[in-house]
Amino acid sequence: MSMGPHLPEQDDIKELLQLYEKIKTGKGGGFLSEESFERIIDYFDDQDALPKAMEAADHGIAQFPFSSSLLIKKADLLIATRHYKKALSILDKAEILDSNDIDICILRTDAYLALDMQEHAVEILEDAIQRFEGEDRIDLLFELADVYDDYEVFEKIFDCLKLILEYEPNNEEALYKICFWTDFTGRNEESIKLHKKIIEEHPYNDLAWFNLAAAYQGLRLYEKAIDAYQYAIVINEKFDYAYRNMADALMRLHRYKEAIESLEKVIELSRPEDLIYQAIGHCYDKVKNYAQARFYFRKASHLNPDEPKLYEKIAHTYIKESKFQQAIKYLEMALKIKRLDPDFNFMMGECHLKTGNFKEAVHYFLTVVQYKPRNIKGWEALIRTLFDNRQFSEADKQIQLARNKAGEKSIFDFYECAVMLALGNVKEGIVMLESSLENHPKQLKQFLKLFPSAVQYPQVVELILKHKRRRRL
Repeated sequence: MSMGPHLPEQDDIKELLQLYEKIKTGKGGGFLSEESFERIIDYFDDQDALPKAMEAADHGIAQFPFSSSLLIKKADLLIATRHYKKALSILDKAEILDSNDIDICILRTDAYLALDMQEHAVEILEDAIQRFEGEDRIDLLFELADVYDDYEVFEKIFDCLKLILEYEPNNEEALYKICFWTDFTGRNEESIKLHKKIIEEHPYNDLAWFNLAAAYQGLRLYEKAIDAYQYAIVINEKFDYAYRNMADALMRLHRYKEAIESLEKVIELSRPEDLIYQAIGHCYDKVKNYAQARFYFRKASHLNPDEPKLYEKIAHTYIKESKFQQAIKYLEMALKIKRLDPDFNFMMGECHLKTGNFKEAVHYFLTVVQYKPRNIKGWEALIRTLFDNRQFSEADKQIQLARNKAGEKSIFDFYECAVMLALGNVKEGIVMLESSLENHPKQLKQFLKLFPSAVQYPQVVELILKHKRRRRL
């Protein structure tokens, strides 16, 4: 080291900056080490004072022209200020001084990517991966994975992560990332082989067990997935994501009570989430415990009050219990958020039908066909409601509109037969019914469901018997 008032590395940054200012302005003697210049550059960089950082780098390089680390810092600043070609030139000089610095490769990659020269970036990294070992090689593989991510070469990302885990099986970052990319690329079989090998060498690696389970789940091998998740949980009893995924697998196997237990564990281990409460509600709904289902759907709605589907789910539980007035209350809440939603309006129409409110039912079914005109279900409900309430002329009008909007469907012919008979146009109705039965015999059930009293007409009975005899032949 040189003689003079040298400040050691650990001295306060303010004193270091004061000395730097004196040397820079020529107002005092002193000496700054290479490491001191690095600290000053980093300080200005952290403060987003890039011009000052660049100036400090230039002063440092003037004093230490053979310092690869100062050249690398200057190249980093040039990249930050979008002087990519200058940065590449500086990095060439740094490499002559120290060809084994991994930062040179990484910064070169950044510069080439910024210049939209992806091939050069990949070439540099692939070459460097062969030259470097240990942690440096791992870092370069992560860098290469990021390059492939930027350019959407997703299969290669999986390849990079797989290589990392072959070199370093317990690398947590790679284990976390490969789980996502396995699902994204669908390379579940490869993931199973990889993680089985890791588990053979490291049987207490909970992330490896989790990834193995997720890969099984991706192949719909839910029993095997559940077994692997259970191993992950035994190793790490606070592994909330293992409980989450296991609950999903259990639900797919219709093992709802076990799924509830798993989801309750998630709530115990992590912050409350509307999706978890919703999933528990779904499980209780499936086992027909509607009161508990509502309890959890309400919990979910408290966390996410602007999600109308949650109010619809609550309404569904009431409908299954034939509590239509309560269902209407929650459907109104859903419709306040999404007024024209066809599904909500359809359910509301059905509820009003059940409570004998004909006019309201028609109103909601009209909204359904207005905003979902090709939906036959909506037209059927509207026509059925009008017919049941003896609004035959209006029903006929809606049948014609349905044909125009949803197309010529056989069910509309049968509905028109019913309307003709109900209006007293028996001859035309019978002719049309005969033609409809010949072309679409399976729709007879829908006709009789709409108009069961049609069997009071001898001609209708004769046609039905004739139709049945023909089917036996």
